Amino acid sequence: MSGTEIAPPLPFPDGGRRLIVYTIYDRRGEVEDYVLHALAALRMHADRVIAVVNGDLTDAGRTRLVDAVDEIIERENAGFDIGAQRDALARLGERVAEFDEIVLTNDTWFGPVRPFGPLFDRMNARPVHFWAMTDHAAEDHNPITGSGTLPYHFQSFWIAVRREMFQTERWRRYWAELPDISTYVDAVVHHELVFRAAFAGSGFVGEAAFASDDYAVVNASLFAPRALIEDGCPILKRRPFFHWPPFLDRHAVIGRWALEAAAEGGYPVEIALSNLARNVAPKVLNADAGLMDVVGPDHAPYDPTAALRVVVIAHIFYDEMTEEMIERANTVPGPYDLVVTTPDAERARRIESRIAALPGRRGSVEVRVVASNDGRDQSAFLVGCRDVLLSGDYDLVVKLHSKKTPQDGYNVGSHFREQQFLNLLHDEDHTSRVLALFQREPGLGLAFPPMIHIGYPTLGRAWWSNKPGFERLAEKLGIRVPLDDVSPLAPYGSMFFARPEALRLLVEHPWEYSDFGGVEAYQDGGLAHILERMPSYAAGELGYHSRTIVAPDYAAISHTALDYKLDEMAGTTPGYAFEKIDRLRALGFVGTGSGKDFLRMYMRLNHMGTVHRMRRVMDPTKSPGRWIDRAARGLKKRRKNS
Repeated sequence: MSGTEIAPPLPFPDGGRRLIVYTIYDRRGEVEDYVLHALAALRMHADRVIAVVNGDLTDAGRTRLVDAVDEIIERENAGFDIGAQRDALARLGERVAEFDEIVLTNDTWFGPVRPFGPLFDRMNARPVHFWAMTDHAAEDHNPITGSGTLPYHFQSFWIAVRREMFQTERWRRYWAELPDISTYVDAVVHHELVFRAAFAGSGFVGEAAFASDDYAVVNASLFAPRALIEDGCPILKRRPFFHWPPFLDRHAVIGRWALEAAAEGGYPVEIALSNLARNVAPKVLNADAGLMDVVGPDHAPYDPTAALRVVVIAHIFYDEMTEEMIERANTVPGPYDLVVTTPDAERARRIESRIAALPGRRGSVEVRVVASNDGRDQSAFLVGCRDVLLSGDYDLVVKLHSKKTPQDGYNVGSHFREQQFLNLLHDEDHTSRVLALFQREPGLGLAFPPMIHIGYPTLGRAWWSNKPGFERLAEKLGIRVPLDDVSPLAPYGSMFFARPEALRLLVEHPWEYSDFGGVEAYQDGGLAHILERMPSYAAGELGYHSRTIVAPDYAAISHTALDYKLDEMAGTTPGYAFEKIDRLRALGFVGTGSGKDFLRMYMRLNHMGTVHRMRRVMDPTKSPGRWIDRAARGLKKRRKNS
């Protein structure tokens, strides 16, 4: 074939040979289960599978991958999947002539959520030079570059090319002339947005297996994942589970429904949730995947034939709450072991007497006097009960403590306690349904009430001053799960259900009571408050996801309060919720609404370049900021002395 001659598009030939080039990037150097599951299904429809790994694999990762593919190419993590594909094609050289179709794909999707067979059968019959899984409609505004229009294009996570195209000089020239890719924007602008146009403009014929126009959206893989699955698309993109939740809310993308559709097709969603738990900020995942459960009658009941070994660990400082706490613990189906921690021997004796007089299906009961109350329930749990949590004797731990928060007043403190106990251990039916969640989902690491917001200013502020210390501790413990921006997903109140294994990174660390400091250290920024926010992130690093759980009657209280507050807060800013948030975030901290605050907000919104330049000028560590700072301090001192 000459450099300009184009063979007519043909169906995939009977007995034809297909090559799949699958790009993998894992920042830990591992190969996750969802990747192996996808490769196993693809291999049934391919004669050769090549995995191209951007970055280094661990020995364990390489061992897992070697039996799943025919060839592994490890390369420098450069050029994203586009650079990986170019490298693979270059290494193949003339060997590409052995195949009738090359599929270029990557690890940015879960699947198969429906069988690959019908898709390949349908596209095999199509006379095309190349085909994509999905496309993206044209848009008047280009959100990638911020200017111009966005052209119609094929999405590059799956491009299949027939020999009538990849054996041409045009194909070879495209890859030779492709500029270096150093950023995500480069990959989109220089490849994804132009690939289809480059070849269609040269006379090649391409189709999308699932066109976005059929779903009345510009990007079906993001905005219509459930509809795609129901129409037989074998792939569920990961993006709907890590994209910004307010943006997905604007387009009514319900990730929970997409996961349910995948499960209905036989896909093991646990392997998807495991990957997401390790790589998505937990509060983002909780919102995108709908991982809050209103635990009601529609939930599956607990299966006593597969009983979980349960231990309740309760830190009791206020021993007058013993009866209330044991009554809640007694809602656990079947017998449970009980470990109580308390600060002194006199309390321990009173607690033992109270427990002895109470009914319940308890197994072993132990009341421990902790060596120190520094760190309160956190130290009692991680230090005083480390042996219990690491024993391997239990499938589930229920962490409780005698919560009063008297410093917040009767109403606020009482509500916080009820918010915890009602949503954790409401009654026997509720608790049995919560335990059934752990029976149903082996990857469920924690379950706890949603963020407290009635009586507390937690909305938008729940990191408080704990984030810097959290970041340092996470690095020390090897936790690489991304941190949520505004507020963490955490068991506020520090009560939860958990698999002991999901807490391993926290429990195995050799904490000592002295690490927690004295009474003065029990505040935001202190270790106890940092650890309160850490369980979901520690569990996520190990591949365990978290769920928030709420009883139906409390959901009614919480939702109506939250709905009204959001409505009031949104009343002065136009647009959809994501547009309101964008505008408010652009303004920055509002402060008290002083003239100085309004000037700062005006400058941030309208003259951000000037703000950045002024920050550099005023930086007290550099000149001239150092001189300005010194002069300002001198002036302040003179005024004070005058």
